[in-house]
Amino acid sequence: MSELWRPAAEWELQTMVSKLAREKRGIEIVGHGALRNTGRVAKSDVVLTTAGLKGVTLYEPTELVMSARAGTPLYEIEAVLAARGQMLAFEPVDLGPATGAPGGALSIGGVFATNFSGSRRILAGSARDNLLGVRAVNGRGELFKSGGRVMKNVTGIDLARGLTGSWGTLAIMTEVTFKVTPLPQTMQTLAFVGLPDDLAIEAMNVALATPLEISGAVHLPRNCAARIRTPKIKGLDKPLTLLRLETFAAAIDERREKLKGALKVYGAPIELDSEETFSLWSEFRALSIMPFSAETSLWRISSLPTKAAEIVFAIQKFMDAVAFYDWAGGLIWLEVPAAADAGAADVRRAVAVRGGHATLIRAEPQVRSSVDVFEPLKPEIERLTRGIKSAFDPSGLLNRGRMYANF
Repeated sequence: MSELWRPAAEWELQTMVSKLAREKRGIEIVGHGALRNTGRVAKSDVVLTTAGLKGVTLYEPTELVMSARAGTPLYEIEAVLAARGQMLAFEPVDLGPATGAPGGALSIGGVFATNFSGSRRILAGSARDNLLGVRAVNGRGELFKSGGRVMKNVTGIDLARGLTGSWGTLAIMTEVTFKVTPLPQTMQTLAFVGLPDDLAIEAMNVALATPLEISGAVHLPRNCAARIRTPKIKGLDKPLTLLRLETFAAAIDERREKLKGALKVYGAPIELDSEETFSLWSEFRALSIMPFSAETSLWRISSLPTKAAEIVFAIQKFMDAVAFYDWAGGLIWLEVPAAADAGAADVRRAVAVRGGHATLIRAEPQVRSSVDVFEPLKPEIERLTRGIKSAFDPSGLLNRGRMYANF
């Protein structure tokens, strides 16, 4: 069993990493455990947790900026923001409940380390787009910082954004600085019933082409819609296409009617009020409609919206898959029966033919250790990735094997 190291301060983490680097000992980096069951199984001698590095270090509500230590739980960040009528614009997703890890254990460092963003990404951009600066320790034990408190155009390499989505394989984040945004005064959802996948994706993209600032566009085929718990649309036994509007209270009725007019050829929608909308979209944030099950594996597939339905149909020819579409079809959450390769051969073939990339989110450890969890790298991209890894972590100690088997 790997040793557990728990630094309580940035200087202590730096000292620990320097010692481990001299000893050439592999380091698995974790926060509070929310992401422990995702990605490949890291090869390590020591588990180093950032859970002791927590607390908001800067918050300027009028400037819409916050800094926090990397181990600060996401729910603490959101509670501080909500008290001032603000939020994280990109609506981070908590993978814990869908992977058998603790729910509500996601840290702010984990949010940016994975770059997993929720439904509001179509309006507010990704986690990476909202990151302003970072402090981190590389594989040599060296502390560095990148970015600052404002977004500005610069020449050279933006290290902060480069670390986002690296899953702790390049450096250990100790503090992150990011943009925040005001909470909407009100929100509503229009739920269109019975649309097939391809027509639903068409409708969602028609909605996004309007100037109405749609903040969520999700389609649930019938077998996935059956898992919804929000009472007003629960138990309909039909596909559901969901469009969320968020704006000022004085403008919501006008925007709703304009959206209904733009989509009148797709039928009359069910209307959900602000409370019902909050409940519904919280289900997507926690992936509760893709609940944890040892009998299934879970994939996250990014694609062109125009190809999303084709990808799902192609996979369903070979297995009994449950899927739902986010980002108006640009993101697919796909649940497949558990298998020795988690259905990787069929999933990757369908994606390769139509474009996109697929990440295995949930599977047994032995499966995640034997297949490509992340999209396989093309030779030229692999050379570049290895070069970047070598620059940050020359001995390959940080989360070794977490993203790719051989580095």
